[in-house]
Amino acid sequence: MLTITQALVDQIVAHARKDHPDEACGVVAGPTGSDRPERFIPMLNAAMSPTFYEFDSGDLLRLYREMDDRDEEPVVIYHSHTATEAYPSRTDISYANEPGAHYVLVSTADTDGLGEFQFRSFRIVEGEVTEEEVKVVEAY
Repeated sequence: MLTITQALVDQIVAHARKDHPDEACGVVAGPTGSDRPERFIPMLNAAMSPTFYEFDSGDLLRLYREMDDRDEEPVVIYHSHTATEAYPSRTDISYANEPGAHYVLVSTADTDGLGEFQFRSFRIVEGEVTEEEVKVVEAY
């Protein structure tokens, strides 16, 4: 289960809406071993595409060095889908290389009639996708 604050959910959704029609992407870092997302880090989609996202390799290297210096790890890795449901694509699955992370997908398309976005979380380990419950809290 992903436990995340409402403030972080709001920041992720705002980023997805701001970058629409391109996919948005980013990380929420947290203390190593805590499984607690704390620090919102929006990233640039280097692909600048409505159907694909890619972290800039230089930005990603700097982010991992910074997290290492702060004893953090990527607790949430997020991106948006602009025209499809919030479910990992084959490409998303092939690029998922953080087995301990929660992969959050936000859809900015109304694909289910429930509103203008979906917010879902998945674990992706060795190509296997498992959806997990998302518990939104005011604070930890």
